[in-house]
Amino acid sequence: MTRRIRVVLIGLGNVGRSFLDLMIGKADLLAERYDLELLLTGVADSSGAVMEAEGIDPAVLIAHKVAGGKAANFLGGVAGVSAPALVAQAEADLLLEASAVNLETGQPGLDAVRTAISRGMDVVLANKGPLVHAFAELESSAKAAVTGLAYSATVCGALPVVNIGQRDLAGCDIRSVRGIFNSTSNSILAAMTAGGSYEQALRQAQLDGIAEADPSLDVEGWDTANKLVIIANSILRQPSTLADVQPVIGITGITPAQIQDGAAQGQVVKLVARAERNPKGIANRSVSGRFRLSVQPEWLPVDDFLASVNGWEMGIVFDTDIMGLQQFKVDERGPVPTAGAMLRDVIDLMMDDGR
Repeated sequence: MTRRIRVVLIGLGNVGRSFLDLMIGKADLLAERYDLELLLTGVADSSGAVMEAEGIDPAVLIAHKVAGGKAANFLGGVAGVSAPALVAQAEADLLLEASAVNLETGQPGLDAVRTAISRGMDVVLANKGPLVHAFAELESSAKAAVTGLAYSATVCGALPVVNIGQRDLAGCDIRSVRGIFNSTSNSILAAMTAGGSYEQALRQAQLDGIAEADPSLDVEGWDTANKLVIIANSILRQPSTLADVQPVIGITGITPAQIQDGAAQGQVVKLVARAERNPKGIANRSVSGRFRLSVQPEWLPVDDFLASVNGWEMGIVFDTDIMGLQQFKVDERGPVPTAGAMLRDVIDLMMDDGR
């Protein structure tokens, strides 16, 4: 018998709309393979919200959004209704949080997640903000409420970094983590390696839809730092915030001349996130926990695995005690793979009978 899951979606940007496309395109697969049906009962964006217990047609909503519409002026939409307010009222079993990242407060996504958990709803996140600001709180409250909290889409999109670290490396002592977690900065560095200036590479990335109009989160290293904080909390089990990532240095200071000099020495520059074991007895009081977290450009030898992570790609290296060196990368283009990771989390939560 097909199980109907009522879902609320927060965020109608590229990832949110891509998830709506997947609700349509994967409906038969969900029914045939997993006996699941997703029913959209609420949607919110920055303009307001729509709530309909009988279901909102994803195709009609996508067409409305593509035509320049917003949740507030969709049929039945109400201007000014916040995401947490929608979650508090909607008839739903599952929250999908795909709103924009707010580094300062994590809002409104954080309160939307808190509200969903308090109502006993499962939660799937693509938005990193709530986890960066309140990982321990959300994990603890979800456990107490016996609800699911999944967030594999928050770290490298479709690349299952969180799943690998939590499940597939079970029993391992992870000695270090290195990764390239931001495809925008990686693609800009690739374009500069090919001979362009930083400004030219950034402009092309914006025209291609890779970079945002304000690319600061990506090129200054903060998007990468967000993902490293989530890895530290969820995989390394080290309570961490952005303040624990030191330093955070982006790619804006890298010049074509430096790239050419590095190439002459057999080196490639990459924006690398690291979680390295702290030496015993370390005297630096600014460093806490078992792992030291950092984000900064590094000059890597060309035979390093991360040096092969090029263009749009993202990648990660786990150094473990009993499972060796685990190396993964993904060539991810556009928002669909991240929406696909959200769908993966939905399926995992719904098929988990152990809760």
